[in-house]
Order: sequence, then structure tokens, then C-alpha cells
Amino acid sequence: MVFREILEAFFATHDPTTLNRQGGDIGTQYRSAIFVDSTQQREIAEQLIAELDSRQIFDSPIVTEVTELDTFYPAENYHQDYFRQNPAQGYCQAVISPKMSKFRSMFVGRLKTAQ
Repeated sequence: MVFREILEAFFATHDPTTLNRQGGDIGTQYRSAIFVDSTQQREIAEQLIAELDSRQIFDSPIVTEVTELDTFYPAENYHQDYFRQNPAQGYCQAVISPKMSKFRSMFVGRLKTAQ
């Protein structure tokens, strides 16, 4: 997948119109953000946001932050592969599973098959 396709998947699987919130989760750690590491990535992200806003894909304007990638801190080990390791957990069933189903159906032709 090229960068724009990754962004299309990103916008298709979360709400980019609520500031610092995703569903019932509230706080800056739940903000919609794209971290870029080049001018080209920034331009692609900003162009796609403008395009989605102009086409009124969402009910409200996109508030996704586009910012330079700085220092990256991996999440704690118990957060790694969380959905795969905890598929029966309530949050996974209520939030992640529906998003994964939507993602798989929208991008079926671009996904690798299981080995």
C-alpha cells in the first residue's frame, strides 16, 4: 500500500471529526493524528484531508492533526498485538472487531492472505 492508501484506511476506520476523543474515550491520547516524516507525506495528508472535507464525507470538518514525527515511544508490551491476544475482551468486541470487519471488507483486495 502506498501512503495515501494507508491514510484512506485510517480515515475509514475512525472518527477524524472529534477533537481528543474516539467514542467514549476522551483525552489528548485519543486525538486523531497523522505523524509524517517528510514534506511529501505532509502534502499527501493535507491534500487528502482537504479533499475529504470538500466532498463532505463526514458530517463535521476533519480535526486530524498532521505533525512531524519526532521521538517514537513504543507502547508497553501488554499493549502490543492487543486485539490478537484479547479478542474476547469487551472493548475488542465492541470497538475493535467492528472496525476490523469494516477495514477488511473495504480493503479486501489489498490485504495479504494468512500464511
